[in-house]
Amino acid sequence: QTPLKKTNALIAQMGITFLNAYVPSALCCPSRASILTGKYPHNHHVVNNTLEGNCSSKLWQKIQEPYTFPALLKTMCGYQTFFAGKYLNEYGAEDAGGVGHVPPGWSFWYALEKNSKYYNYTLSVNGKARRHGENYSVDYLTDVLANMSLDFLEYKSNFEPFFMMISTPAPHSPWTAAPQYTKSFQNVSAPRNSNFNIHGKNKHWLIRQAKTPMTNSSIQFLDDAYRKRWQTLLSVDDLIEKLVKKLELNGELDNTYIFYTSDNGFHTGQFSLPIDKRQLYEFDIKVPLLVRGPGIKPNQTNKMLVANIDLGPTILDIAGYDLNKTQMDGMSLLPLLRGDKNVTWRSDFLVEYQGEGFNGSDPTCPGLGPGVTHCFPDCVCEDSYNNTYACVRTLSTSWDLQYCEFDDREVFVEVYNLTADPHQINNIAKTIDQEILEKMNYRLMMLQSCSGATCRTPGVFDPGYRFDPRLMFSNHGVRARRFSAQSL
Repeated sequence: QTPLKKTNALIAQMGITFLNAYVPSALCCPSRASILTGKYPHNHHVVNNTLEGNCSSKLWQKIQEPYTFPALLKTMCGYQTFFAGKYLNEYGAEDAGGVGHVPPGWSFWYALEKNSKYYNYTLSVNGKARRHGENYSVDYLTDVLANMSLDFLEYKSNFEPFFMMISTPAPHSPWTAAPQYTKSFQNVSAPRNSNFNIHGKNKHWLIRQAKTPMTNSSIQFLDDAYRKRWQTLLSVDDLIEKLVKKLELNGELDNTYIFYTSDNGFHTGQFSLPIDKRQLYEFDIKVPLLVRGPGIKPNQTNKMLVANIDLGPTILDIAGYDLNKTQMDGMSLLPLLRGDKNVTWRSDFLVEYQGEGFNGSDPTCPGLGPGVTHCFPDCVCEDSYNNTYACVRTLSTSWDLQYCEFDDREVFVEVYNLTADPHQINNIAKTIDQEILEKMNYRLMMLQSCSGATCRTPGVFDPGYRFDPRLMFSNHGVRARRFSAQSL
């Protein structure tokens, strides 16, 4: 059972499914900034969903927006560009130019003010505010985005290539399904994997604070959220079908690349965390990535380690732009899409996140003290200001490993061998070979200070990797400085 049957038939089965696609930061704003810039968070400096965390701030607009891949597509490659949907969570904030700000690079701009909504929202229509109410037939956002997209395909110029980015908030909360879908999936509940509703006993403190076992009301809440998320995706599935049909009608389907992906995962009950993201585990950092288009053979899967920082370079590569002229950290997926033989590919990438939270305590959960945030069901807090970590996620022929360090008082370390423990139940930081730990620590420091080509150097388990233990000690300054450099 899946809510995306048509998407699966029209994109996955007609193209390629990447089985190991990830986001370097499991949160909307940093992740969307990575898609747009092709950069890791430490290079685009969007660290969380707040204006202070650089989400759609004046600084982001000035330093990063002019160099996003859509801006290059429009100015350097002559593309007509179309955006519809959720941009960045703080887009439209008064302190950052309001909805009158249209980022460079977009010929047509239909962006949602602030965060996810389905009704009663404001769109920036090429810089002018348009209010929407709660009448399903004219206001339901997923359908509005579908209709605007179809209009663009109908009326665009046929003399220039085009790029569209349709960014549905669905399946983000508040999970409002279209009326015809509110009864769907009545018997669906969240997956009960081996890490469901267990205590994360050897995890960092934020995971250890979750109440185990969860209360019945928490379980009902997360199952309900899971079901509603699926219901909202039925409208996304309809949108995909309409777009593919329209491209086919226009005779453009065979020479158009279509990418389907998400900005982060989501957990529902793993390690007794009711719902949210922002954690370093597979369920939050792994995303779908399906691609169809010219030269892509149907019904393929690919196991290479790919990340959302690769989308910008890939699309620019398709457009014929010289990637050496960019500052992007990602790699073009084009050789993988075409099935080229003997492609040298990465075996690791960086995950990094800087926690949200403020000095006051959560009014609904006063007993928890200051600094925590997003404490829904039963005062289980999903984030805090020192939920700040960085990881190396490694996937090579011999190793499927994750190494993480926290920037907290414990300087907590988590290590998982996903070959033996795919659900990341056992933290092996205290038992793993010391040499591997040292190499991973060194690799993490390298990746945290990488930029552009240096983000693509050989990983710890690649033949070309060079490790000099002496550098471990001279480099400790980098480690101490690493998070403060991000706090703008």
